[in-house]
Amino acid sequence: MRRLGQTLLMIAMLVAGTTVASAHPHVWVKSASELVYAADGTITGVRHSWTFDDMFSAYALQGIETKTKGVYTREELAPLAQTNVESLKEFGFFTFAKADGRKQRFVQPVDYYLEYKDAALVLHFLLPFKTPFKTQQLSLEIFDPSYFVDFQLQEKEPIKLVGAPAACAIAIERPTDGAASAKKLGEDNFLDGSNANFGAMFANKITVNCP
Repeated sequence: MRRLGQTLLMIAMLVAGTTVASAHPHVWVKSASELVYAADGTITGVRHSWTFDDMFSAYALQGIETKTKGVYTREELAPLAQTNVESLKEFGFFTFAKADGRKQRFVQPVDYYLEYKDAALVLHFLLPFKTPFKTQQLSLEIFDPSYFVDFQLQEKEPIKLVGAPAACAIAIERPTDGAASAKKLGEDNFLDGSNANFGAMFANKITVNCP
């Protein structure tokens, strides 16, 4: 069960082994995103900023050499950022989009980097659509089907439209507390694969309607 690359999987296993993590999820992420539009009104991609929980961030940073103690530059974090984004395709980038009900596909992330801010790692990347498109209704969901990672939307401005027509409107549906439900199931229910799509019940759902 690799999540966000082999390096981060080992970190997650360490976290799970040294805390009271008796059930999914094991990693927590705060998400803020932008839908990027071209001048002709086509949607070209999704730009994500994912902030990892402080415990996970601390483990991820172990062994990374820095010039200044406690300060991590983009260059110093670049190898870890590359490991993260190269592994995302296997998991559908944790991002699922439909245009007027039709599933849209992504290509490999670009413009990616990690930053260290307020004792947490933040992963930034642009996720281009394989084929840019126009649509009256776009639905976007952000979640991990296996619920190893718990994605929550940032409280303030969790989604922005960049270059979109002025009349477009956003609706956001935040999930209920999936962690509490996962705890009731217990870890064994996830290890046997019987709840492989459990996280879909707690997806962050964003809908954009344009006339």
